[in-house]
Amino acid sequence: MKMEVKFYSGNVAAAEGAIAAGCRFFAGYPITPSSEIAEYMSRRLPQVGGIFVQMEDELASMAAILGASWGGLKTMTATSGPGFSLMQENIGLGAMTETPCVVVNVQRAGPSTGMPTLVGQGDVMQSRWGSHGDYELIALSPSSPQECFDLTIRAFNLAEEYRVPTMLLMDESTAHMYEKVVVPPADKIKVVERKRPRVAPEKYLPFKPARNMVPPMACAGEGYRVHVTGLTHDERGYPQTTDPEVQEKLVRRLCDKIRKNERKMRDMEILHMDDAELALISFGISARSSKAAVNRARKKGYKVALIRLKTIWPFPEEYFEKIADDIKNFLVVEINYGQLKYEVERNVGKGRVHHLPKFGGAVHTPEEIYAKIKEVYNGN
Repeated sequence: MKMEVKFYSGNVAAAEGAIAAGCRFFAGYPITPSSEIAEYMSRRLPQVGGIFVQMEDELASMAAILGASWGGLKTMTATSGPGFSLMQENIGLGAMTETPCVVVNVQRAGPSTGMPTLVGQGDVMQSRWGSHGDYELIALSPSSPQECFDLTIRAFNLAEEYRVPTMLLMDESTAHMYEKVVVPPADKIKVVERKRPRVAPEKYLPFKPARNMVPPMACAGEGYRVHVTGLTHDERGYPQTTDPEVQEKLVRRLCDKIRKNERKMRDMEILHMDDAELALISFGISARSSKAAVNRARKKGYKVALIRLKTIWPFPEEYFEKIADDIKNFLVVEINYGQLKYEVERNVGKGRVHHLPKFGGAVHTPEEIYAKIKEVYNGN
């Protein structure tokens, strides 16, 4: 195979990225603006020996990809705001049972049914805290169809390596944008497979972690005894619902396997940080206008940097704590009313964090962002 240049939308690029990563099972329910992913996967998966199932709703879709993952397949679903809300209980189940899978959320303007065909970025905190209890997930945010392809592959790799549901936090504009996508040869694409047990079946403990805090995963039908439950469980997988020590040991590990590996998951585009007095922070489609505004501001003599988050969760706390004393002000640009802003404030302090929100339905223009850069930079 050779490198190919395609003209894909973000939705199609994500679907092709999933197939390149080894996804062979997709369960979903149509919802604007993600429906093209399901439609495309319904055609493509049978061509590569995979399975597509249209489920009766989003609850069932999430349950199906968890079950298929335990059956040994790499799995994915795709949805948008209301469907993402319906998936949250089973996303928590996936975190508790350490089930690798990928959930694509093509964000639209909300809340509730909102504006189904228009852009939003209001699911940032939901992608981190949508289910109940303490847990950690991974969420990646692409800004182009090329990144929809690349980051979908990375989402599968992270899901398999850390045994965790991983989010691809897209937005309507990126999903429906058509651009050139370079597809490398199959042998040049890094694909991570989940670690399998190396002990005899009688010695296998399904939830006994390796050194990286992630247990090797035996799937159904492989000759190993596996008990999978959303209840608090010990390393055998057996419920232990009245033992606080078992709960603490389990939940601490579920969180720490993500938190303590944040550097390995960190992915940011950083521009002009060497002399910056103002750092602009953005992600997804908002980051494209932000980059244009930053470049314009630099030409006008403003010492402005851009930090574009491609990995939103886990948040790069260590990085922001490191730069906090070197940057005079921070400006967060996002299509919501302050979700990422709160996380930046938590790490660098509240007084220096400024915000340029939109409430969904439209993307910031570079002119709007440039005007805000001047306002913050000049102390107005």
